[in-house]
Amino acid sequence: MLQASLADGTAQRRSVFELFARRLPDGRRYGVVAGVNRLLDALEQFRFDERAIAFLADRGVVDQVTRDWLADYRFTGDISGYADGEIFFPGSPVLVVESSFAEAVLLETVFLSILNHDSAVASAASRMTWWAGGRPCIEMGSRRTHEEAAVASALAAYIAGFATTSNLEAAHRYGIPSAGTAAHSFTLLHDTERDAFVSQVDALGKRTTLLVDTYDVAAAVRTAIEITGPELGAVRLDSGDLPSLAGQVREQLDALGATKTRIIVTSDLDEFQIAALAPAPVDGYGVGTSLVTGSGHPTCGFVYKLVAREDASGELQPVAKKSVDKISIGGRKWALRRRTAAGVAEAELIGVGSLPEDDGDDRELLQPLVKDGEVIGRTTPAESQAHHLKVRDELPRYASQLSRGEPAIQTQYVGDYTAQNAWSPK
Repeated sequence: MLQASLADGTAQRRSVFELFARRLPDGRRYGVVAGVNRLLDALEQFRFDERAIAFLADRGVVDQVTRDWLADYRFTGDISGYADGEIFFPGSPVLVVESSFAEAVLLETVFLSILNHDSAVASAASRMTWWAGGRPCIEMGSRRTHEEAAVASALAAYIAGFATTSNLEAAHRYGIPSAGTAAHSFTLLHDTERDAFVSQVDALGKRTTLLVDTYDVAAAVRTAIEITGPELGAVRLDSGDLPSLAGQVREQLDALGATKTRIIVTSDLDEFQIAALAPAPVDGYGVGTSLVTGSGHPTCGFVYKLVAREDASGELQPVAKKSVDKISIGGRKWALRRRTAAGVAEAELIGVGSLPEDDGDDRELLQPLVKDGEVIGRTTPAESQAHHLKVRDELPRYASQLSRGEPAIQTQYVGDYTAQNAWSPK
């Protein structure tokens, strides 16, 4: 596309690309944006060095004119979008890229790969933290995904409310709080469970977390408190009937005087199991596989489409795809979250061609991220998490439901769009 448009003179046409999802994954009531700051980092590093240009030449991928253009590539346009932690719905213009066609079209794959992955993890994580009800969630999924995806997943989970990660690279790179526990192999290494507990307590202190289900849970809890007294920080349960087992362990700990010792549960948890554990005396959840795989939906279905381009007269004209089941709405978009006077979200207003009118209680969603090629819209992980928890509280309460259903609020288009664009999310 780049080589052809450079040759025919259309490469420099002013264009608007939009990244959005036509629908939410089946059963989801809302989605969560994550990966925006990673995307901005990737944009700044998006270059074609000598080795890349040589590879393109050796493979005959593009001609010399195109390779010369790529060697000087720098994005000089504007990007606006939803912030990390923001809620999105079908049709939400999560990212709006404005530049020449040539500059913007090259970014499709990197933008989609980052936002589809990170937002899928964050969307699952948000459901988990919502149902955790204030009990901390620990991200523990590094062993279930690619090593770099593990770091990105830890960040996405933190944005959606997870308290800590066991991935130290994520903690190092992004400043996320870290936490972890011993594995069964540490207990099995020692001659007795008591020896393992004594070793861990001697090394890490009484506030550590002891894994108590390697052999016999009741015996392990008794041994743990004999060693530490009531000052033991926590015990971890990783198997069995967790709701009933947590109740039994709580009773035992209380009877032994360890009333402040917390109970952490792991074992392939997802949002459904976390919801089922809500009545149990559990103090925290360690979540791995389901989190880093989007809890059954490892992508958000984001697409990246040209929605407007400059015509021969220099005017920006809407363009739209008409394919069955893959219709898009042409025109540059703006977005507001319509809210009631009480601050409860009631609609996603998408303005085609102009910003929808604010009735006084609405919140503008698109934030400036890049201006004339310069990144201006970064946020910290802590800011992104705070933003997510705030905007999630705007949603109607039924948005937390785990049963199949429609999006929590409807997407409504306002402005000048023609019958060819008459479209409703499925």
